[in-house]
Amino acid sequence: MASALNSVLSIRLLSDASWPISNPLRTRSPISVSLTRRRLVVRATETDTNEVKAKVPDKAPAAGGSGSGINQILGIKGAKQETDKWKIRVQLTKPVTWPPLVWGVVCGAAASGNFHWSLDDVAKAVVCMLMSGPCLTGYTQTLNDWYDREIDAINEPYRPIPSGAILENEVITQIWVLLLGGLVLAGLLDVWAGHDFPVIFFLAVGGSLLSYIYSAPPLKLKQNGWIGNFALGASYISLPWWAGQALFGTLTPDIIVLTLLYSIAGLGIAIVNDFKSVEGDRALGLQSLPVAFGTETAKWICVGAIDITQISVAGYLLGSGKPYYALALLGLIVPQVFFQFKYFLKDPVKYDVKYQASAQPFLILGLLVTALATSS
Repeated sequence: MASALNSVLSIRLLSDASWPISNPLRTRSPISVSLTRRRLVVRATETDTNEVKAKVPDKAPAAGGSGSGINQILGIKGAKQETDKWKIRVQLTKPVTWPPLVWGVVCGAAASGNFHWSLDDVAKAVVCMLMSGPCLTGYTQTLNDWYDREIDAINEPYRPIPSGAILENEVITQIWVLLLGGLVLAGLLDVWAGHDFPVIFFLAVGGSLLSYIYSAPPLKLKQNGWIGNFALGASYISLPWWAGQALFGTLTPDIIVLTLLYSIAGLGIAIVNDFKSVEGDRALGLQSLPVAFGTETAKWICVGAIDITQISVAGYLLGSGKPYYALALLGLIVPQVFFQFKYFLKDPVKYDVKYQASAQPFLILGLLVTALATSS
């Protein structure tokens, strides 16, 4: 898309420059070349270069294959330009985003207090992870890329959809296959668990609907930084936890409230990904928090949401008579704050991947600590 933008710019310059010198072009060629070049130079210098540069990504893989093959499979920036259709399909599902959902299922199973290391329970957990990760998260990510194709055409024009590496009908087919596959697995889990009410199936339907209204018009929750990021946080923390707990035990109101509170930390994590898309979001009218508040304010909102939420949960655990779990959670917050100052607060765009790789393991361990506390 970046090349397309440059082509459009070039065409506009040529068309603007050609009509006033149509007569000179009919004279001798040395004169026409001289005038044409001069005219183009003048028009180019009048162009707002800052505006043009804002539409071109800082780093785009070179055509033909520079970039990382691992990044391509994981669905993160710096990916190799791939032509294999199945690798592109996997890239659209962004496997790098699956682990939090898989971990959420683990936390839910732990919180139920009824998980046992039997073949049957392990098999149920694996199927629940497949439903939450590859199927429904894959559906969510592919759907989001589909509705973000205009933004990606500005921010990351080399991504599979805006670059034309995969056809539109192939993307739509993938969305439906992943959605229906996830819903079938959810129904299977309800039967397997012996539920009278298909709670996991309805959780899957609700999560899929939330994913749709997050990405798609007319609601497009992601247009609002607060609502959209909280919805994303709840999808990554609350929903898989609820599915895991419902599979092995009973989903109780106090767990619902606690996990929704934890989803505020998920809101903070979601904001991390907004900084790299500021130009595209602003161009298309999306009010992400970095657009609405500016980069400096938004990065403090981000770390505040992550840290204050976890401190609040630690206070809840302390008040519930579980001081050791509360202290363990507080201990896991310390390295997160360290990496926030070391990476994220210095430059949220340059160090976003390093920050998430360094700090998020401690956050997800804190989730497990909280789950174990609620089961005891």
